[in-house]
Amino acid sequence: MIKAYIVSYPSSRSKKIIKILKKKIEFTTLKKSKLIIVIGGDGFMLQTLKKLYKHKTPFYGINSGDYGFLMNKFSKINFYKDILKSKKISISPLVMKVISRNKTKKEAIAINEVSILRQSRQAASLSIKVNKKYLIKKLRGDGMLVSTPAGSTAYNLSVHGPILNLNSNKLVVSPVSPFRPRRWNSRVISDKSLIEIKNLNPKKRPIMSVADNVEIKNSEKIKISVNKKIIFDIYYSKKNSLEKKIKIEQIRREIK
Repeated sequence: MIKAYIVSYPSSRSKKIIKILKKKIEFTTLKKSKLIIVIGGDGFMLQTLKKLYKHKTPFYGINSGDYGFLMNKFSKINFYKDILKSKKISISPLVMKVISRNKTKKEAIAINEVSILRQSRQAASLSIKVNKKYLIKKLRGDGMLVSTPAGSTAYNLSVHGPILNLNSNKLVVSPVSPFRPRRWNSRVISDKSLIEIKNLNPKKRPIMSVADNVEIKNSEKIKISVNKKIIFDIYYSKKNSLEKKIKIEQIRREIK
């Protein structure tokens, strides 16, 4: 029998799933577990991955939220088979290093994307470098984001950025509502790249940096890169794999 540590979002739907799981698997402590089962939605999954990845135990997500792109569908009948036949994918996150206006240094990791967004009614004014070379000297608009392949179907897709395959070894840099230059489009870059963003007018045009759901206000300089030393091992059922979900989103985009 599978020994699992359960982390659950406090909802009535999650509680129902837990009652069923108690009959199918052995609940145990985090130290003794062979698998961490996360019950909730995408946001809760992201929080849990960042909180527990240092235990080096793989994760299996069960959707009890809305869309649940990072999660597996729950089947009362086939749950045990789904876990046994599930496939592991490994994801390394983005690391965001921020220097704020008061010269405070902060750091956060992101599995989906790092977003640099205007903090006031004033449009953001940014310069963006990739590996010390300018990608754009001055971007004015609502902001920009750097997305991983896993996150390329999330906020990145909403701002018309391209969808990346999981094994592409790429990142995508996308503008958010660019005002000048108006037609500046997304750029696909290597995941070995170092991205540097600078706020060109921090007093008049303050910005905030957001690593998934971690927000740092009054950012002045931001460095973003992939940390290959951090690895999230996540299991997906064959019917519900992350690769399939990404391909479905690609097909939907092509049809539109």
